[in-house]
Amino acid sequence: MVNQFKNTNFARVRAIKPSIKGPVAEWLGRALQKLLQRFESARDLKAKEISPSLFFDMVRYSKWISLASLLVLLAACFMPWTFHADINKTFNAFFSEKNMYGNPGKLLLVLGGITTLCSFLPVLWLKRTAFLSGGLNAAYAIKNFLLFGSCYRGYCPEKQLGLYLMLISSMVIFAMAFLPEGTDAKGRKNMK
Repeated sequence: MVNQFKNTNFARVRAIKPSIKGPVAEWLGRALQKLLQRFESARDLKAKEISPSLFFDMVRYSKWISLASLLVLLAACFMPWTFHADINKTFNAFFSEKNMYGNPGKLLLVLGGITTLCSFLPVLWLKRTAFLSGGLNAAYAIKNFLLFGSCYRGYCPEKQLGLYLMLISSMVIFAMAFLPEGTDAKGRKNMK
């Protein structure tokens, strides 16, 4: 075995050349090399200054991220949320057995649409309305995630991808309501 010493910012790492040959050993060796390169690049990232333009880039695209999340929410409402093997049915935002869970997709889409629409219009009270409706949308999404995924009469339904997408997209819409593009008191835009 050949010992090689690699000096990184975090610690002295001892890389040992494996005596085992084969595709798995080669893959592990490449993965270790990539990991060491990332540790070295982290030192370079610390040296650079973090500019506030990164935050403003997020603000600049917040309304478009919100629109994309609304489209994901729309798709998630039509995807299956849970599968109930005891009755052999799949529930989504617009269908549940005997309408026991209601139609949460309607309110989710309305609140998500209000939040996204308000983020596109440059009026201060609409930005505050977006924050309120985004919070209601996120709370309702959490409630539906817990309701649809909860166990009943000793049976737990199988959660599907649509339920997770609904929760994530609602949270992203709410997070983008925190980053509105607008103007300050003198009428200047707060971004480039």
